[in-house]
Amino acid sequence: MQIEERTVGNVKVLDVTGQITMGQGNTQFKDKIHSMVNQGHKQILVNLGGVSYVDSAGLGELVAAFTTVSRTGGKMKLVNMTKKMNDLLAITKLSNVFETFDKEQDAVKSFN
Repeated sequence: MQIEERTVGNVKVLDVTGQITMGQGNTQFKDKIHSMVNQGHKQILVNLGGVSYVDSAGLGELVAAFTTVSRTGGKMKLVNMTKKMNDLLAITKLSNVFETFDKEQDAVKSFN
């Protein structure tokens, strides 16, 4: 998994590519979220357009990241979800937890 960080207005965007699975990918994602929160970033948008696979541990890591950001008064949202990822969130009822968007522009505007 690779994570590229960029800024759009007041929103930190994480472009994630590869697989979010048990092991190295989980640690890398968790470390990136903790680093951003510790730097005071409260508006985080995770772009999942380049993610090819998410296992149960990866899904758990997304939930943990959401919790970490929320506890600091921040918001974490998801954009560019694949059909598989949308289906996974629906099956696990996490679609009620995560705010998701098809377009990055709409997601960024939603933070204001």
